[in-house]
Amino acid sequence: MKPFTPDDLIACYRRGVFPMAESRDDEGVFLVDPEFRCLLPLDHFHVARRLARTVRSDKFSFTVDRDFAAVIDGCAAPAPEREDTWINPDIRALYLELFERGIAHSVEARIDGELAGGLYGVAIGGAFFGESMFSLARDASKAALVHLAARLRHGGFRLLDAQFMTSHLEQFGAHTLPRRIFHAILGAALEARGDFAALPQATPGATLIEILKT
Repeated sequence: MKPFTPDDLIACYRRGVFPMAESRDDEGVFLVDPEFRCLLPLDHFHVARRLARTVRSDKFSFTVDRDFAAVIDGCAAPAPEREDTWINPDIRALYLELFERGIAHSVEARIDGELAGGLYGVAIGGAFFGESMFSLARDASKAALVHLAARLRHGGFRLLDAQFMTSHLEQFGAHTLPRRIFHAILGAALEARGDFAALPQATPGATLIEILKT
């Protein structure tokens, strides 16, 4: 069987499918094309009042692409609400290669400089495909998601794909669309030009909230 390569992975994102594995110990990957796709609206991204206060307080500082491997490992690690994940060694290697190519990105939330949580995903054109997130401290992954949404909004992105709906995402205004509508929106987003680096890493939390309110 022909190995699944980083170029294959990029082609999958372009046609609206993404890879998963049965478990961390499973070999190989399979492709998923959900009947309904979860999106986070960059133009109506909702930040709850308490979380907005936390972000404005600058309890968390943020870095981008500084600890990609640590973020993907954090996402793959067991957690109280998630004993197993779909990130196996093959998937980890694929995303590390996309990171080296400048296509995959991470957002790290830090407390006193130490990694407290984060997320990673893939940017192609004006579309960002969110893959996974993790927290070692309360609100760390949520704060990283707020930073990501502000970064994408500021950088001219058109689409933030969240794959599957969860209660965690619903609080940010996430909604689902039928596959055919998602594919149409994706096609337009891929033609746009998003700039993931447009927002300075040291942007204060209050500014992140203001970007999302405009």
